[in-house]
Amino acid sequence: MTTEARRTLIEAAQELYATNGVAATTPREVLARSGVGQGSLYHHFPSKRDLAAAAVAQTVDDTLGSAAATLDGADAPQRRIADYLERPRAATAGCRVGRLTADPVVMGDETLRGEVSRYFTELIELVAQAFAEQGLDAAAARDRATTAVAVIQGGYVLSRALGDDAAMSSAVRGLLELMEPRTDWARGEEQA
Repeated sequence: MTTEARRTLIEAAQELYATNGVAATTPREVLARSGVGQGSLYHHFPSKRDLAAAAVAQTVDDTLGSAAATLDGADAPQRRIADYLERPRAATAGCRVGRLTADPVVMGDETLRGEVSRYFTELIELVAQAFAEQGLDAAAARDRATTAVAVIQGGYVLSRALGDDAAMSSAVRGLLELMEPRTDWARGEEQA
C-alpha cells in the first residue's frame, strides 16, 4: 500500500498542478483529491517541495515518454515528426510542463526549474534526432527541432488565450507547410 499511496499522491498533485499550478496548490488539496491519509502524505513527502519535486519529475517523465513513443520508431522520420506535431492535444488546457514556466514556485526552485529545463532539452533532442535522420546536420536539426517545440508551445498559449483548440491546429499546419519543399515563384525553382 505504501507504493500505491505514493503513486496516488503524485497523480493527485499532477492533476492539481496542471489546473492550478504548484504555487496555488496546497497539501490539503492533494490529500482531498487523492483520498490518502495525512500520515501517508507526510511519510512519503515531508514537505510541499518534496511532493512538488516528485510530481513535476513524474510529469516530465510521462510527457517525454509520450513524445518518444511517437518520435522513435520504424516509420519514416518525416511521418514521425508530422505525427508528433499533429497528435491530439487539449490545447486550451495548456502544456502540463510548459505552464510550469509561469509558476513562481517552480522557477524559483533550482530542482523544479531543472526538471522543466530537462523536459525541453530532452524533447528538443528527440525531435532533432528525427530531423537528423532526414539528412540535416546536427545544428540544422537542432534549430528545426527548437522551432517545432516552440510552435507547439506557442500553439498552447494561443489556444488558451483564444479559448480555441483550433489555434494549435493552425500553427501545426503552418509549420508543416513551411517544412515542405516549395517553389520559389520568382525563379520558378524548387527550394528544399
